[in-house]
Amino acid sequence: MTVLGIVSDTHLPRFGRALPRALVDGLGAAGVDRILHCGDMTDLLAVELLETIAPVDAVAGNNDGEAIRERFGRKKILTIDEVRIGLVHGDKGAYAAPRNAAEAFAAEGVDVICFGHSHRALREERAGRLLLNPGSPTDKRMNPRYSFATLRLAAGRVVDARLHYYSDRSAD
Repeated sequence: MTVLGIVSDTHLPRFGRALPRALVDGLGAAGVDRILHCGDMTDLLAVELLETIAPVDAVAGNNDGEAIRERFGRKKILTIDEVRIGLVHGDKGAYAAPRNAAEAFAAEGVDVICFGHSHRALREERAGRLLLNPGSPTDKRMNPRYSFATLRLAAGRVVDARLHYYSDRSAD
């Protein structure tokens, strides 16, 4: 079994120079083997902090600079535990993020599409695929709580996909 932590829209260091304690504790309690970031890190600080928990793969979002775009690209497909995961930010308008993410992989054979941009957590089955937006662990905007997601994979299938919420983004 492989456990993935899914995050997006960290916007660091604007929202601090450390990860929220609830995120660090939640990813640790889940026993994540790898972390996927769905864009809008805005600085490689987010990657450096997440890498202290588990290896990180990512895509760049619309607020990410050239260094992040060059290192990670804007779209990718990862095969983890025989599950094909499409990773994209989904930007072209916050309300259209799920549609944009689904369209980005319309012709690709993926099982899961992880995306961000809207800061709205979402777990939805659409056309036989799991769409998963972890929301934001640092910038809840109009949402009641901050969030991230975990994805458990085994033998070519999704065992569990869960959204995790918390109210305090402090790092202490």
